[in-house]
Amino acid sequence: MSELTLFLIRVAYLAILWIFVLAALSVIRSDMFGARVTNASAGQPTAPPARGKAPAARAPRRGVPTHVAVTTGSNAGVTVPLSQAPIVIGRGSDAAIILDDDYASTRHARIAVSGDQWFVEDLGSTNGTYIGSVRINQPTAISLGTQVRIGKTILELRK
Repeated sequence: MSELTLFLIRVAYLAILWIFVLAALSVIRSDMFGARVTNASAGQPTAPPARGKAPAARAPRRGVPTHVAVTTGSNAGVTVPLSQAPIVIGRGSDAAIILDDDYASTRHARIAVSGDQWFVEDLGSTNGTYIGSVRINQPTAISLGTQVRIGKTILELRK
């Protein structure tokens, strides 16, 4: 091989090595400090409701969940109304339910609605999201009282 070819192979190898190192540092930084929150979704005040008028939300039907609650884990007792859907769950600062769980990812799972049905979706977490003892890998329908496990934390839809 000529010296020029050998030199180009060395340079390409070093470039690939540095790309790998920088990507690893980026992942470590995002896992330690969380994802960045855009200005469009954070810090914008919402208009207060008009005095004397009730919000224009319809009353929940019987058997329809109204909030998600953390039942087991270090955040037990935390509840979030389902009116804020989609609800992101994880360790990141942009999550609606911030978990203090070593087995949770920054953006671990999401609870969303489609029609009248609620779904839980794993967002590519390392340790997985479970319904009962079954690991889910696609959006899965959940109903009132279904237990969703993320690490050592268990969440439920409640009325």
